[in-house]
Amino acid sequence: MNTHAAGTFDITINPQPPYDTVSGAILSRVSISKVFHGDLQAVSTLEMLSAITTVSNSAGYVAIEHVTGTLLGRAGGFVLQHSGTMTRGKPELRVSVVPDSGTGELARIRGSMVIEIIDGKHIYEFDFDFADPPVS
Repeated sequence: MNTHAAGTFDITINPQPPYDTVSGAILSRVSISKVFHGDLQAVSTLEMLSAITTVSNSAGYVAIEHVTGTLLGRAGGFVLQHSGTMTRGKPELRVSVVPDSGTGELARIRGSMVIEIIDGKHIYEFDFDFADPPVS
């Protein structure tokens, strides 16, 4: 990845009641809206599925997020795929662009995003580039 973008984002969370409480885990769904600031001026909608275990601070989640706006002045959209776990308080998160999900001036975008929460503020670091056009 050869281009870097950074900034902050605000979130609005709409949790749903758990849909399954199997032995050892609570399964839930959450809808989230975001507004990105900084190098990425955009809005997004995200659907997240999570599993919270009976072990303190252990959980997992997956999510799909549709982002629309401008990235360093290029207008368009793309989809991010999230996969996160928390193992007894130790977080691991992977957020990557879904292949071929880019539109407009962001067509062929590929990359990965790092998300951190510092003092209650959501911060993103996004490394990306653009794939060569497909060969016909």
